Amino acid sequence: MTTPTSLREAEMEARARRAVMESGDWLTVDEILQLPGVSSRSDCAHPAQWKQQGDIFTINEHGTEYYPAFGLEKAAGYRPYRVISKIIDIFKEDKSGWGMAFWFQSANSYLGGLKPQNLIATNPDLVIDAALDEVQEILHG
Repeated sequence: MTTPTSLREAEMEARARRAVMESGDWLTVDEILQLPGVSSRSDCAHPAQWKQQGDIFTINEHGTEYYPAFGLEKAAGYRPYRVISKIIDIFKEDKSGWGMAFWFQSANSYLGGLKPQNLIATNPDLVIDAALDEVQEILHG
């Protein structure tokens, strides 16, 4: 039986997923492979390999896998920022790809209202601290 609460939660999640997808911060494998300096010929440069190694996470929308554009370091040939794998490791027990997407793209009180995705390049250690704080909240909440 569907309760009003579960219906509200489903509607909220659907809105959140739409907001994530509409942010424009997500790329398909084909879009990544078209970025300058990324070659589909090299195994180490393939997004599927990055995901398998735990260097990046994905979300799946209507059967298509999307990678976070904010997780790719332009100066390193659009390879994943090192901090992303650390965040994945911190959240592996608690958050799905969508859970991580919501976390990276939401204002975070630990970060003074900033979004974690906006600090990956400039203050990765602070983003790690915010992720650890989030896990503590999950454990003690």
